[in-house]
Amino acid sequence: MTLFAAASVPGPKGTVSRTAAESPSKTGRALMLTESPRGIGGPPSLLEHLSTGEREQVLRQGRRRVFYRGQTLFNQGARHDGIFLIETGRIRVFYTAPSEREITLAYWLPGHFVGGPEIFGGGVHQWSGVASSNSSAVHLPGKTLRQLVVEVPRLAIGLIEGLTFKGKCYSALAQMLGTRSVTERLAQLLLHLVDLYGVEDDDGILISAAFTHADLAHMVGATRQWVTISLKRLQEKDVVVTDKSRIVIRRTDVLEQMRGQGD
Repeated sequence: MTLFAAASVPGPKGTVSRTAAESPSKTGRALMLTESPRGIGGPPSLLEHLSTGEREQVLRQGRRRVFYRGQTLFNQGARHDGIFLIETGRIRVFYTAPSEREITLAYWLPGHFVGGPEIFGGGVHQWSGVASSNSSAVHLPGKTLRQLVVEVPRLAIGLIEGLTFKGKCYSALAQMLGTRSVTERLAQLLLHLVDLYGVEDDDGILISAAFTHADLAHMVGATRQWVTISLKRLQEKDVVVTDKSRIVIRRTDVLEQMRGQGD
């Protein structure tokens, strides 16, 4: 069984260069919480099926924006106004409860769009979106997007496919939080980070992308304190080595046992 799925999509050429610290995924895949990646499928690229001319037409109608790490694209509760098509970087979409606890839906990569589901405007955002690395995205306002789907029917197909996939993500998130223990989710997350970002290191397998304890907590639905304590216990058992946002995995076999029977 796999709790965190990843899927690759192609995306348009970007405009913001990555630094070494941003460490893109080895596979170019987005990170999300799900019970069965085969069941949920992969997130489609919005522009994948468009011709070169159609892509140029769509991008010409949008406004390209640069978002530095930590900068907000849209806020939960703010009015909807179209979507953001990611060109470079990594965007985290998350929900904040009245208690200020957060849960991450996914980290989205180039080719994905964020800002739905009311893509043509109206209503308010149920989630927030923030750049987790230096990023660039094309903002397509709702009115502009409505006109574009009339002129470029294949764009409408891409939007429908994207919204369908996001609906599966919401369902998978609810299922996982309700049926799998937080310990299982943390073990699987660490294994999945090995798959996405792991590189050989003198101490084991280094997770080359920086994730804080708070980042991990937001992905598995726990508190930062719980993640810190859990990682400390794993370090005492020589399963992992942690130092601030640096994580080295030494015993993947133990993590395999912790995550359950597998699929």
